Amino acid sequence: MTTALIAALLLDAVFGEPRWLWDRLPHPAVLMGRAVSALDRRMNVAPYQRIKGTLGFAALVVAAGLLGWAIAALPGQLIDVVIAAVLLAQRSLTEHVGAVADGLRLSLQQGRRAVAMIVSRDTKSLDPSGVARSAIESGAENMSDGVIAPAFWFLIGGLPGLMIYKVTNTADSMIGYRTPRHEAFGWAAARFDDLLNIVPARLTALLIWATRPGRGRWTEIRRDAGLHKSPNAGWPEAALSRVIGVALAGPRSYDGTVQDFPFVNPDGRRTLGADDIDAANRSLWLSWALFLALLVLLTLI
Repeated sequence: MTTALIAALLLDAVFGEPRWLWDRLPHPAVLMGRAVSALDRRMNVAPYQRIKGTLGFAALVVAAGLLGWAIAALPGQLIDVVIAAVLLAQRSLTEHVGAVADGLRLSLQQGRRAVAMIVSRDTKSLDPSGVARSAIESGAENMSDGVIAPAFWFLIGGLPGLMIYKVTNTADSMIGYRTPRHEAFGWAAARFDDLLNIVPARLTALLIWATRPGRGRWTEIRRDAGLHKSPNAGWPEAALSRVIGVALAGPRSYDGTVQDFPFVNPDGRRTLGADDIDAANRSLWLSWALFLALLVLLTLI
């Protein structure tokens, strides 16, 4: 399984998400999203929304696991490698984050437009630092959610483990919010996603920090991770904030309402720009390379 994961990581890094293919075929993540959306439309009605959401989400998890098991039962490992590569997102992640830096160098409006593609917060009033901070935070969080976590669960549970993780993460991103519509219905998806990300989020933080451990202490990263609204996303953000020397998180606006979140690495620099986004991307690639090197070492051992 380790060899297959190494191949998948390399395949994703080289090819990413080829538009010529996904313009013609629905991406597996898109199909998962459609399944979650159908569940939301048909079952998210009163009463007993938490029970309905839990049962519906459990059905999706079982279906994803069985599909992964059926595909993995086919002869050879090539299909496993290809599907794993499709469901990893290192190259596309860094390309989307890098596009924010490119846009910001052209104009603030272009930077806002690019960052709006990858974050859910309000972006119309962001200043250049806010645009850069949003992109860096998205890169840190998605390094865990889109690369290390799916790779970890593929290593642990093969294709079924990867499929279960991806459908859970997709469901969390769509219905796992504490809104009047989804707080009860998406409860199970949000809690299960938190559970599946406990180890990968901390592993991602460790990988990022290990690329430049002289930039901060692990105890500081652990402390700042606890300041984040998410039990897991704060870990890679706290590590990346120290590696590139900036303050992340802090106040931001959702649906017109400003929420006063604390800063992660509050002593870090708060004036950010496109060069800081580039520095974050370099750190994400170094972390990816370190993870790959550890897998190669594990294979040799």
